[in-house]
Amino acid sequence: MIDTHCHLGQPDYNIDRDRIIKKCKHHLNAVVTCCANPENFDVTMQLVRENQGFIFACASLHPRYVKEVNDRNLEEYLEAIRLQKKSLVAIGETGLDYNWITDPKEQEKQKQLFLRLIALAEQLQLPLVVHSRKATEDVINVLEEQKARAVQMHMFTNRSLLNRVIENGWLISVNTLLLRSKTVKKVVRDCPLEQIMLETDSPWLGIGEDGNIKPKNVVRNNPTAIRLVAEKIAEIKKLDLEAVDYQTTHNATEFFNINL
Repeated sequence: MIDTHCHLGQPDYNIDRDRIIKKCKHHLNAVVTCCANPENFDVTMQLVRENQGFIFACASLHPRYVKEVNDRNLEEYLEAIRLQKKSLVAIGETGLDYNWITDPKEQEKQKQLFLRLIALAEQLQLPLVVHSRKATEDVINVLEEQKARAVQMHMFTNRSLLNRVIENGWLISVNTLLLRSKTVKKVVRDCPLEQIMLETDSPWLGIGEDGNIKPKNVVRNNPTAIRLVAEKIAEIKKLDLEAVDYQTTHNATEFFNINL
């Protein structure tokens, strides 16, 4: 199994990151960690160097941080990403977020940043990892206008727009929200397994003892939780867990061009 979207560079793991990685190596084939903020870039690159063949990385600027980075700092960060091209398997997560950013002017800045990062992915010949909270239709419109080809719709929850994703040949990834959300269960039911990947979005979306998702300061998630996601996909699609494991792992290795 491969967790295709987590955040091992987050400070939440500073206290015991090595222990978590050791646990992941015992249970998983690989992990794709996402650097969504320049502050975590050096740690992320170090994780890749120290865990070659197991930890892979994508990087960009999360749309919620668009107000926190000036043009100079952004360009320096994008140049650092360019220089680390060989250590990256994707550009992301990038996209639009109308939950955290509600000002139309700031939303337009998000779009311009999104366009820059789509262009960067094209320049570096890397796939895109896309965030689309409360903005899925606008995100899909931009991706289609830019003729984006290799796209992971991270934490995808919009059933009404699923067919457009499928028709474009993009992939979705689902996490522990699947355990509680009827909508996400229907998304998984209706999406071909060949276009699904597993993720946790760790350290967020940890499951408490009562089976409900908790804030990360209450229950910190970790990449091994993808087994719960795979088991639920198998239940929904009436498949063996091994079949889900095989196909989603194959999807991830093909999408990110990972050799295990």
